[in-house]
Amino acid sequence: MRSVIKDLPGSKIREVANSGIGRDDVLAFWFGESDEPTPEFIGQAAIDSIRRGETFYAHNLGLPELREALAQYTAGLHRSVGAQRIAVTSSGVSALMIATQLLAGAGDEVVAVVPVWPNLTAQPAILGAAVRRVSLNVRDGAWTLDLDALLNTVTQRTTVLLVNAPNNPTGWTLTREEQRAILAHCRRTGTWIVADEVYERIYFDPQATTAPSFLDIADAEDRLVVTHSFSKSFLMTGWRLGWLVLPETLTATAGKLIEFNTSCAPVFVQRAGLAALAHEADVVPALVQRLKRCRDTLIPQLAAVAGVELANPRGGMYAFFRVQGQDDSLAFAKRLVAEVGLGLAPGVAFGDEAEGWLRWCFASRDPARLSLGVQRLDAAVKAFGL
Repeated sequence: MRSVIKDLPGSKIREVANSGIGRDDVLAFWFGESDEPTPEFIGQAAIDSIRRGETFYAHNLGLPELREALAQYTAGLHRSVGAQRIAVTSSGVSALMIATQLLAGAGDEVVAVVPVWPNLTAQPAILGAAVRRVSLNVRDGAWTLDLDALLNTVTQRTTVLLVNAPNNPTGWTLTREEQRAILAHCRRTGTWIVADEVYERIYFDPQATTAPSFLDIADAEDRLVVTHSFSKSFLMTGWRLGWLVLPETLTATAGKLIEFNTSCAPVFVQRAGLAALAHEADVVPALVQRLKRCRDTLIPQLAAVAGVELANPRGGMYAFFRVQGQDDSLAFAKRLVAEVGLGLAPGVAFGDEAEGWLRWCFASRDPARLSLGVQRLDAAVKAFGL
């Protein structure tokens, strides 16, 4: 076994969840998904596809009609993108892995903005790349990027820059000015940008339908690959359907990598994706409004708990906070499960930079569950003598 694989840490989120799964008394907010099921019409599209016998292999790059629909969807939010720049993948995770395999390998340098969902930094490490980390910081009640530190870290030796914004777990979001500076710098250094924009629609600016995207400012030939997923904005986490937007010169190669990884996304799942896109206006805006209500319910109540420090997320579906005096987030998260029935994700799961923090997924159909969870946290803080 390769040592890099043997030494990969297991998911600390799963470690906490495994300690509480099966307990009816636990309020679970540990995973990054809504507790709302996929809209029925999306499921029906998949059922209809199966009944038609669409259970065979598809094109590596996805159904032509889905690629075209994704191109139109992207163009409706950003600049025009042709279907020839779209590759359909079996999940957003797979999209990230395909992008990493396309661009980074043994001995390459990859820079990542952290804390971040651990898969983003584990994937280049699995391939033998060296990952350098540039950490976000909390300043004046908000997560911020030290842009100068990032640009100084990205040099001509840097093959890939990984950026997830809106960010999991912090909710941090790039500004347009930061994006322009990063793109201009990476053009000078010849560095590829892999932008994980899975949460772009879950953005709480009332004047915008999407967070700032590199696709708004990049040219078609720029060294930019954007990864996406149906999971979050379309309530389809279990369906495992994602896509890439990439330069046309990479599309055929991406298709070869998809062949070697998964062959193709299932046709009936792609039909579900087509249905989701066809009714996007009926699904996404209403979901974002519900999530905003959840955020606005949770954040003030969390902030009122003694010893809690947090920043209001601009996007995503997470509150990221810490409790004074709690420096071991894994042990604290397990204790919350065991003693008060509150299931949260430990910050250390997202990197050492996030040790001491906790992630709370607030994507709940019932905001009262969030309030009950805060009551349990408050009780724990008092009972634990914090």
